[in-house]
Amino acid sequence: MAVTHQRGEGTMDEAPETTGAPGPEEVPAQAEAEAASVDAAARVDTDAPPAPTVDSTATAEPALTGEVPPPLQLAVDAAPPAPELPRARIPAPAAPAAEFAAAPVKRPQLSPSATQPAADEPAELPFDAPRAGLYQITFTLQPDGYTHKGEYAPNMTLGEVAVALDNELHIPAQSLVFSLHGRQLPHSTRLSDHGLSLDVPNALSMAVQVGVQKPAPTDYVMPDVITVEVTFEDAPPRVIHVPVERDLPMRGKPFLGGFRHKQTGVEFHHASSQSMPAPKRVDDGAPPPIVRNHRDTQTAVVVTRSQQAVREQGTQMTKLGVEVDPAADRLLRPMPYFSSDDYDLLRLEKAIDLQRYTRGFFARSRAAELIALAARREVELRAADDARRAEAEARHRREVERRMNPRTYDDFETLFNELEAWRLSESAKINDPATGLDEAERSAARAQLLQREQKLLQTIDRLRLQAAEANRNRTISGTLARMAAPKRWQLSDGELVEVHTPYTTRAKELHELYNGLRLPLLSIDERLDVLLHVKWTVKEFDCNLTRDIVDLIDREADMLNRGRSEESLEGLRKRLANLFLQFVHTPEFNPEAARFQQVPLELTTLHPAMGGSGIAA
Repeated sequence: MAVTHQRGEGTMDEAPETTGAPGPEEVPAQAEAEAASVDAAARVDTDAPPAPTVDSTATAEPALTGEVPPPLQLAVDAAPPAPELPRARIPAPAAPAAEFAAAPVKRPQLSPSATQPAADEPAELPFDAPRAGLYQITFTLQPDGYTHKGEYAPNMTLGEVAVALDNELHIPAQSLVFSLHGRQLPHSTRLSDHGLSLDVPNALSMAVQVGVQKPAPTDYVMPDVITVEVTFEDAPPRVIHVPVERDLPMRGKPFLGGFRHKQTGVEFHHASSQSMPAPKRVDDGAPPPIVRNHRDTQTAVVVTRSQQAVREQGTQMTKLGVEVDPAADRLLRPMPYFSSDDYDLLRLEKAIDLQRYTRGFFARSRAAELIALAARREVELRAADDARRAEAEARHRREVERRMNPRTYDDFETLFNELEAWRLSESAKINDPATGLDEAERSAARAQLLQREQKLLQTIDRLRLQAAEANRNRTISGTLARMAAPKRWQLSDGELVEVHTPYTTRAKELHELYNGLRLPLLSIDERLDVLLHVKWTVKEFDCNLTRDIVDLIDREADMLNRGRSEESLEGLRKRLANLFLQFVHTPEFNPEAARFQQVPLELTTLHPAMGGSGIAA
């Protein structure tokens, strides 16, 4: 059947697309046409007036927006009078009118073979003709304006009509609310109670509103905090207080584009129908929220551009009164026709070329990557080889340096081990019978080997003395330098600062005087100046140590005035330097030296009760 949609004042009919044999929707119209052509000669009047086409299959529901729609209304309007068709007289119905109270009368489905009545059978009623004793009602669904037609018995209640509409339109019967001329009709009343006409489709209207049952209001108010008691298997129950956060009520959505019906106010393609309202800015310092509400979701941005050529062209043909010079004409021949098969073949060839070039690009890129990888690997291998070679050379130089200038115990242990291995090797050669030496020659060889071993041992002992002296000097210099180093204090911000205290300043002065005493190749005046500074430094304290230092300084100054050589003063200067070093390491004269004492100062003094004088020994 054709579905009749009524929107506003106009009416639009939409029929589903069909192919092949006509569907059940096309049969009534065809039956009407054939019945009209067959019964045109008879024209027998009946008692029932003509009725419009009954359409009871319009079950399509309107497309709703994302918001909750207002209650839908079905307006019942009287169908306009249809043109009279040839009608045949039919016998009166045998059943009483009460039989129509259970359900609306359903029209029979006609088939193409049933359009022609048999000779011995009475002619059937056309499809759109009204039936005797029934109300023909047109329901209009508000606010969309969709219409639905049906025939109902006068003694049917509006509740039964709602049940029938529920079966046909799939709308819950309890949600339907009928109205006539703006007056709401209860479901318990009958159709005959509202002044409807059975004779002709008179002008009347009835509205059906689809309402939503709202729950009855209650006095319950959600508290700010909900108290929940949680039970555990292995622990006593615990009470948890859950705060309740209330969201703001739904605000009206902005109209972001679409179509709004001017008469009914229905909005179509509303851009914000499927989105939440835009969030409000909490404060000025908060970052702006992400834009999720815009009209781009439903509206395409289209820009129209027009273009005008710079030069306009035209063609002038030869005619009466016009002569065209053909000297500059060119003969153009049509090119071969380029069919769709040629186009497909060209696309295939270009696609193959594109794939070939793409594969070549990928292959060249991969080859360049492999070449670069190989070059990088070669460079890494060469660098690793150079590093191993340099490390081997440095290790060889260290081994040679350890044997030429030994410094540690391990260095001298290596020299002794190698000397012993050399001695055993030479003894084995002398005692080897294959050499052909007699006993006298072996004895001479052993004596010579012993002399060489003795010289090597003397050389090792000399190197040991030199290493000990160098190590002692390096230790003394490091200790004095650490005494004279400034204090490093960390501030509250983590920065380190260097601070010189009176103790570090005293240690630095003594360090400089000790280095001056150890300096060689000084002139007589420079040496006497250093000795004078040392003398006045130690004379601040009166003890045996300081008196010995002063005596040695006076003795060296007297010998320098006598013109003695540097070699003759070497022993005297060593004694003076050792005594002054002892002076520097004494905490009474250098307080900073207390941090470097291996034995505490309290253990180096004897108590008077134990026979000591209380002075450092």
